[in-house]
Amino acid sequence: MRLLWLGKSRRASRQPTSNEIYHTEITADVPVPERNESVRFFSRKVIRPGKLRRFTNRDLRESLLSCFYLGVAAMLPVSWWEPICGWVSRLRRKRHLRKEFARYDVAVRAVLGNAVDTRAMFDAQLAAIHRRRLTLAAHLVAGWRWSPAIRLEGLEALQQALRNGRGVIVWCDQFTAQTIMGKRALHEAGVDTHQVSARYHGFTPSQFGFRVINPPLVKVENRFLKSRIVFERTDAYQVTTRVQKALKANGVVLMTNTIYAGSAFAEAAMGERGWTHLASAPANFAARAGAALFHMATIETVPFRQYRAIVGELSARPEAPAKDTAGKNLVVQAGFILSKRDHMLETLKLCPEQMMAWSSAVRLTERPTEAAIGNEGA
Repeated sequence: MRLLWLGKSRRASRQPTSNEIYHTEITADVPVPERNESVRFFSRKVIRPGKLRRFTNRDLRESLLSCFYLGVAAMLPVSWWEPICGWVSRLRRKRHLRKEFARYDVAVRAVLGNAVDTRAMFDAQLAAIHRRRLTLAAHLVAGWRWSPAIRLEGLEALQQALRNGRGVIVWCDQFTAQTIMGKRALHEAGVDTHQVSARYHGFTPSQFGFRVINPPLVKVENRFLKSRIVFERTDAYQVTTRVQKALKANGVVLMTNTIYAGSAFAEAAMGERGWTHLASAPANFAARAGAALFHMATIETVPFRQYRAIVGELSARPEAPAKDTAGKNLVVQAGFILSKRDHMLETLKLCPEQMMAWSSAVRLTERPTEAAIGNEGA
């Protein structure tokens, strides 16, 4: 459905590609000899700032979905929630298959191999994304009727790192349950966290979305946070100062693995023949400040009933120094990034249908468009 006052569909379909918005260049290729591979670092600068639209077709869909899922969460039993999400996810399935599946198929097979059933996985991902929306609605209206079980693994290692007194960075993956349930898992375990977040975090990047659709998600997340460190691309100094201050106070800082908000990221091999892109900021902060760096992924084991939050410490190569106070230590960062890649791949194989962001079989320098499938941050 297209609203007439939003303009012609031809114009709407010609969205600028990442190459038109950003200037991306390689800053370093860092070998990691003990792994017999290397990590490529990039910098990204905005050359064509986009204008925030007042209202989009997506805003209408998200508004209707929000109202619908609020009604579902308020009136229907939890046992109905999963089948309802599956049914709603199939309403626009043909459109998603036509526009997104071909690229998704290539990306998933590059990581997991040709034996995987990408069609079934794609359908399951659509349903998981709708369960993410209903999870938000459940936190807003379900109250005592909904009490999911959340198992947090790796809490002891996290607590030990805090006893060392240098702060902790938790590097979160983009699984559908991570945005809310990951924060909730840490909060219920007594861990106070600071979330690094882009200003337009949420379901839709428009003026209407920023004022109406996204605030409920931010409000629910903030229940489980000590603070939110909001930043814009043009003000990196302020967010750097606030993160450093939190780490010096032995705090826990959450960062999401999205390359779209930052000005630097890295590329590493992934799985069978794929390439993944990782934000380099978490590795950079850990390398410079000597803070402990942890991986985190939160997955649904039984939809709406049981969740598993996995936390594990990342390590650079053994002979690398623990910290580098003089500046960016790309050798240490490369070690952290490969360790993160390994943990992410291990978790990915448990529930690939819940991963929102996939990279590609082709290196960034060899293709003209977006760097990943899915770019929703946390």
